[in-house]
Amino acid sequence: MRESYVAAMAEFQAEGRGGPDDQTVIGAEIRRYGPTWHTREGFARYVRDLRAEAEADRPRPAGIVPATTLWWVEGAEYLGRLAIRHRLTPKLLDVGGHIGYDVRPSARRRGHATAMLRAALPIAAGLGIDRALITCDVDNLGSRKVIEACGGEFEDQRGVKLRFWVPTSPA
Repeated sequence: MRESYVAAMAEFQAEGRGGPDDQTVIGAEIRRYGPTWHTREGFARYVRDLRAEAEADRPRPAGIVPATTLWWVEGAEYLGRLAIRHRLTPKLLDVGGHIGYDVRPSARRRGHATAMLRAALPIAAGLGIDRALITCDVDNLGSRKVIEACGGEFEDQRGVKLRFWVPTSPA
């Protein structure tokens, strides 16, 4: 997966991700791990670190919660990722939510985000999350449609973020 993953991250960088102002998970990962992803050792370290983020008892900085990261792939092609945060901090309750996702630019508009989110909901339920908070930018109509297609119910807008609650198990 390393070659496909590195190619996907290059696509994100080409659209402006990874700069100092990019406060997204992918932006932070590009800055931290991007210089070593091309090596087997660097990529293996990145994957180990991702897996360790799900460990509940792992020491972490204040405000950072355990998160399970899942990759969406087709064969050997990396298509996207999502992160399920195991609990919410006040900031995540306001603007971040339980689940965040990204689809690589060349794989967008093919239903991957909806499929990823649907597949993640039972995993979130298994983590004890009855209803997942998912947010999107006000101007991100595609993400809003994904959230609503997965049962998201609009709660409110906070700043530039729309907030939706999505049941994690069938009614």
